[in-house]
Amino acid sequence: MWRATDGQPLVLPKIAYGRGSRLYDVTGKEYIDGSGGPAVYCLGHAHPEVNDAIKRQLDAVAHAYRYNFASDPMDDLTELVARRSGPGFNRMIFTTGGSEAVESALKVALHYHYAAGAPTRQRFIARERAWHGNTLGALSVSHFKERRAPYEGALIPASHLSAVNRYRPPRGVVADDVAAACADELEREIVRLGAENVAGFVFEPVVGAAGGAVPAPPGYARMVRDICDRHGVLMIADEVMCGTGRCGTWRALEHDGVTPDVMAVAKGLGGGYVPLGATLYHDKVAAVLDGVGGPQTGHTFTGHTLACAAGLAVQRIVERDQLVERVRADGPGLMKTIEERFADVDRVGDIRGRGFFVGLELVADPATKQPFPAADGVHLRVRRQALDNGLICYPSGGNVDGVNGDTVIIAPPFNATDAEIDEIVDKLDRSVRAALADVDVT
Repeated sequence: MWRATDGQPLVLPKIAYGRGSRLYDVTGKEYIDGSGGPAVYCLGHAHPEVNDAIKRQLDAVAHAYRYNFASDPMDDLTELVARRSGPGFNRMIFTTGGSEAVESALKVALHYHYAAGAPTRQRFIARERAWHGNTLGALSVSHFKERRAPYEGALIPASHLSAVNRYRPPRGVVADDVAAACADELEREIVRLGAENVAGFVFEPVVGAAGGAVPAPPGYARMVRDICDRHGVLMIADEVMCGTGRCGTWRALEHDGVTPDVMAVAKGLGGGYVPLGATLYHDKVAAVLDGVGGPQTGHTFTGHTLACAAGLAVQRIVERDQLVERVRADGPGLMKTIEERFADVDRVGDIRGRGFFVGLELVADPATKQPFPAADGVHLRVRRQALDNGLICYPSGGNVDGVNGDTVIIAPPFNATDAEIDEIVDKLDRSVRAALADVDVT
């Protein structure tokens, strides 16, 4: 539950309806959706073509169980996602969200090694300051202290390596050496565990909620790809938040020229219209799993007909209107505008990201990068100020050590107008400045 700095629960506005990039509560107050909720609403709200596709599917059938029927929505969405993902990604399992997609990615990796005659490959390696989801498997490879604490005794063993962040490099490493140092750390951990025991390396190409839109330095993903290949470890990309166009390429790792073995996507896949995610696995993985009848993962609502119809409508619009290309072209301008707005605010310690996925890190001391104490609740103050100003943004805490640290993410709809982008930046500017001033007087 969100809590104010005095420990009391925050009272949320009650939603009435949404249109495009705007939301309205029951009092009539208007909010511009500067973060697409949690980086979900890539087409905004109530897009008429998506709504019509959902209504048509409901009039036909809401859900045809995948073990009884194939369906055009699932088949057509499979074809579109495979084409957008690039060569090698022809197999996928549709889920109802990102946590489930990551969970299935872990199961695909384990099943792959088992079927390949390497059943001892059961360990996963991940990174600190990363978030992969709320199911027990996804939580096990996550590193979000507050969210893990109640379940620690039941989580599966996983290694967590240093966060890959130029602004906060590992101890003793300079910013320019972060990529190589963190890649070397991965290889050392594989060797320490014994490659014969490691199933996969799980990472976010651009870290979302737990880090605040942190892209890995150039060259890092290529080094990781080479290390995984050298040791027979599957490379698992969690693109739930940063993928499906959010960073200006349909796959976030396209920017790095790298293809993973398994990939989880969600959020922007269905744009929030109906819960939807997917676990994609490469042909090299499929070649092994096909020999044992395919991966043993999935649930009652896997490949839900209505969800696939909604996702298909969203992705057809994104492709037709060249919205990923728009994000790629306009993303640098969004970053530049935000940098210019906060050039005089030294406690905005870092501005980073890619495409329409920009994070601000707020610090108490810009010289030392000392974060604000968690008790100050700075990210919650930003959130409160933003809501007062009619802005939806995505604040998060604990990005430095799991407890301290404050970030704010901006992730607007891909089809937000230029004027709406300007409005988002204006309101972000006012909200951050007001929150920092509020800290100074309390």
